Amino acid sequence: MEKSNKTPKLRFPGFTDDWEQRKFSELVTIERGGSPRPIDKYITKDENGLNWVKIGDAPNQGNYITQTAEKIRPEGLSKTREVHPGDLILSNSMSFGKPYIMAIDGCIHDGWLTIRDNQKIFDLKFLCILLGTDNMLSQYKAMAAGSTVNNLNKELVGGTTVLYPSMDEQIKLGELFEDIDNLITLHQREYDKMVEYKKGMLQKMFPKDGETVPEIRFPGFTDDWEQRKLGELAEIKDSARIPNAEWSASGVPYIRASDITNEDASGVLFISHERYEFYKNKTGAPAKGDVLFNGGGEIGKTMLKSSDSPIYVQGGAVLYARTSVSDSLDEQYLKSYFETPNAQHYFETASAGGTMKHFTLKPSQEMPIKLPQMEEQKRIGECFSELDNLITLHQRECEALKKYKKGLLQQMFV
Repeated sequence: MEKSNKTPKLRFPGFTDDWEQRKFSELVTIERGGSPRPIDKYITKDENGLNWVKIGDAPNQGNYITQTAEKIRPEGLSKTREVHPGDLILSNSMSFGKPYIMAIDGCIHDGWLTIRDNQKIFDLKFLCILLGTDNMLSQYKAMAAGSTVNNLNKELVGGTTVLYPSMDEQIKLGELFEDIDNLITLHQREYDKMVEYKKGMLQKMFPKDGETVPEIRFPGFTDDWEQRKLGELAEIKDSARIPNAEWSASGVPYIRASDITNEDASGVLFISHERYEFYKNKTGAPAKGDVLFNGGGEIGKTMLKSSDSPIYVQGGAVLYARTSVSDSLDEQYLKSYFETPNAQHYFETASAGGTMKHFTLKPSQEMPIKLPQMEEQKRIGECFSELDNLITLHQRECEALKKYKKGLLQQMFV
């Protein structure tokens, strides 16, 4: 039996009916927000003010607007649009077509549309997901094409066609995707928390300017740290530049400044194994244990090469430090040190050039580095390596869940 084009590919058990297709304006009430002007005269810090919903109040994760940064005086109410918990609002400009559910009372300016389900046709969670699907975004873009400004308005949104199932199926879909969004939000919060925690530890576990010991240390370590030049402790190397004509679709990953991450990168460009051997013999290539850092682009961004797999780095844009030439510097410690405020300040001030700055071999060799004895270096390096692993774990979970959600949206919506 041929599948109806009004039936999704994947459904919950027990649901077989076609989804209903209607013009959106026939089902909901759509209104545009408004702004009292000049708005600065209406902004207030009075706790009795009305929540003033701006694009910046929308969450990075999730669909609910729970707070606003600003309030307006009640006198401005007649010149704006009031919204309440349960109302759905849709961005009509900057975050084009992004829907949110109000969890608080407030007022919206003309960068928002409000959508009210007065006929009680939709489950609110389902409707919020539906309006953000690729199908709806494609309709918005197609209907806005040709206009001077690619903005939405209530006529354009109302003119779209929506497909929706029974209320029972809507509720199940809404709950499923809210659960997925909650998991994404959980991992995103853990990621953000770990990033901030690491930032704080980078400030406290390394000495500040003019000091010889850090604020926080592992038990048993009391000696002053010494200051040396990086070039005295590690071999700093660059690579030969590879012409674009030698880039390949497969082979050895060719790591550019934009490919540097907190783990072993696998770039999007490659060179053949034959040319890799040629360039490796000519100028060398990063080996396991080398610390890679950007000399161009996002200067000072760093990674540790943790595997034996061959890679080649973009000459002039990526440098690498080989600590194995010395028994005084641990590679995990060096990677962490590169991320400290002191090191990042040096990267910034020692970079040459105008708009496009670059950080070269000479300032790399002259870079001042504070370090304790090797045992303490290893403890510090291991600590930040574990933090990086936790950060990467939550980042990967977020990415995997977003990919999973995208796949389900394609299969569970018509």
